Amino acid sequence: MDQHDEQEFAEYFAARREAVRRTAFLMCGDWHRADDLAQTAFVALHRKWRKIRDKGALDAYVRRSVVRAVIDESRRPWRRERFVDQVPDTPVPDGEVGDAVATRQALVAGLRRVPPRQRAVLVLRFLEGLDVAAAAQVLGCSEGTVKSQTSRGLEALRAALGDAIDDLRPAS
Repeated sequence: MDQHDEQEFAEYFAARREAVRRTAFLMCGDWHRADDLAQTAFVALHRKWRKIRDKGALDAYVRRSVVRAVIDESRRPWRRERFVDQVPDTPVPDGEVGDAVATRQALVAGLRRVPPRQRAVLVLRFLEGLDVAAAAQVLGCSEGTVKSQTSRGLEALRAALGDAIDDLRPAS
């Protein structure tokens, strides 16, 4: 790449790094893995930078790369999560934790227990704000698949949250 392309990439990276990392975290539930996934997405983008004609589609390209990386990594045998009844290193929130932090912790803990593809759909639809068509494009599947994965993902999230779901509802 020439100097101009490197400068363009560096500016895009600086502007979008935290948003991509946050999206990756919401999909995998681990900041260290989120860093790796974001890095994977940006490396893939850097490789293709000169060939990209539509710079307006960069966010979609990076988002799709993150989703694919999350799903691919979940298929690797050494990365499969093992669910147990009680996790010893989960901190118990005390009464001083703010409502926003407690809500976020409950949501992230619930998302960790949702299968990867359904988790990706939920993050794209409800946390990234994409509609069904855009989520289908990012995931490379049909809109019907996104709808069914959304339904199943919400069901799995509700089951994972259990009593904590009441904490996520706004007080009226």
